[in-house]
Amino acid sequence: MTATDAHHAIDAVWRIESPRLIAGLTRIVRDVGLAEDLAQDALVAALEQWPESGVPDNPGAWLMATAKHRAIDRLRRNERLERKQEELGRDLVLQQEMSVGNLDAATPDDVGDDLLRLMFIACHPILAPEARVGLTLRLLASLTTEEIARAFLVPVSTIAQRIVRAKRTLTEARVPFEVPVGAELDARLASVLQVIYLVFNEGYSATAGDDLIRAGLCEDALRLGRILVGLAPQESEVHGLVALMEIQASRSRARVGPSGEIVLLLDQDRTRWDPLLIARGLAALDRAEKLGGALGPYALQAAIAACHARARTPAETDWARIAALYDALAQLTPSPVVELNRAVAVGMAFGPAAGLELVDALTAEPSLRSYHFLPSARGDLLAKLGRLEEARAEFERAASLTQNARERDLLLGRAAACSRS
Repeated sequence: MTATDAHHAIDAVWRIESPRLIAGLTRIVRDVGLAEDLAQDALVAALEQWPESGVPDNPGAWLMATAKHRAIDRLRRNERLERKQEELGRDLVLQQEMSVGNLDAATPDDVGDDLLRLMFIACHPILAPEARVGLTLRLLASLTTEEIARAFLVPVSTIAQRIVRAKRTLTEARVPFEVPVGAELDARLASVLQVIYLVFNEGYSATAGDDLIRAGLCEDALRLGRILVGLAPQESEVHGLVALMEIQASRSRARVGPSGEIVLLLDQDRTRWDPLLIARGLAALDRAEKLGGALGPYALQAAIAACHARARTPAETDWARIAALYDALAQLTPSPVVELNRAVAVGMAFGPAAGLELVDALTAEPSLRSYHFLPSARGDLLAKLGRLEEARAEFERAASLTQNARERDLLLGRAAACSRS
């Protein structure tokens, strides 16, 4: 094996094994920052040794054993073993786990539990949302700091600082390495789902830059969601979120034209929608529904996406059902954005005048003042009513608010079309 081949193999192994490695180490050392450092030490050792020795038959076990050796060395150097009896006990446990017979002793349940605990730590509400996103992508999606910074169009130093502060905050707060229970579980699970969906949304419709879609982020979010389904199969909202992401991702190829221009939902070539992702999404939604109880916000949004996925043509879309689902969503999680989406659905189901009435009621909402979808939706409804000059002004205003170049081009094109008509 050449050095280049070995490095490619190590990179592939690291992408797969690092989340499990860091999760297992966090269980042992009870410090996510230290766990990541130990994992990185093991990676360095692999880069030094594998080009000569070859990739071991069980690379994950090799990395874990190497990281545990590093953990014992660190504990000894810090002289903690001599000062604290409990850490002496931890050292003995570490040495036991390192024996040849125990290298592969961790059961799938142990690995799954560790990953779930790590996910709850990375998405802990004690951290700011942007810190949760960065830490989750670093620890659980195996992205480098540079990759995260590139995806979100921010300086590498900003992402690095967020991750360092997040790990320090978790250490100082002594956040336990455990899956919470009861009311705390609900709150923490909501944070986990929010982070995964934030990652997906940034990939599905980039807030800034020259591209509409960042496929890598969508794939990372889907991978995290699928992992979470395996770890928490009885949580209907987990299935709901995965269903929503699968169905939305199914439209990715049809959302962008040959020159990178945005293709709106009703203008998309539905033969380009991915039938496998649609099938997976509908199956996930079915699992969420079969778990019983009222649908949560993610499952409701997945049900809305399913209405589009099931329609073979735009004319077959059940807009009345979509409006009703948005009404249920608004009652469950009231927000101006949900109300705006409901207004658009009402406009499609019952005519643009009905939709415009609802949109106009939102124009004074402070939280929507810089939200470009508000004037965009209003412009669309005005255009359908033949009020083209007003529509043009709304599209131009929306274009001035968006930071995404592709969206700006689309909105300015729609404004120009109003002037030509």
